[in-house]
Amino acid sequence: MPAPGGQIRKHSVSIRGHRTSITLEDAFMDGLKRMADERGMALAALIAEIDSAHDAPVNLSSAIRVAVLDWAMGASGEPTSGHDDD
Repeated sequence: MPAPGGQIRKHSVSIRGHRTSITLEDAFMDGLKRMADERGMALAALIAEIDSAHDAPVNLSSAIRVAVLDWAMGASGEPTSGHDDD
């Protein structure tokens, strides 16, 4: 039995007129929706922004997980860069 929020689901989305699918754990999809709400954006617009910002050949689902994690870590006050700015 998967951990809470750990169920993986496939989601069909349309970004810039192109249908694609992403596979995300429920917890990441919930975080993505909250991130879009916080930024006052449609979910598809946020996904398109993440898609435009990541370097190919990174998988879109992976890029979304990193974006949600960065957002969540920033909201908690934790550094997201992975290094100190001393």
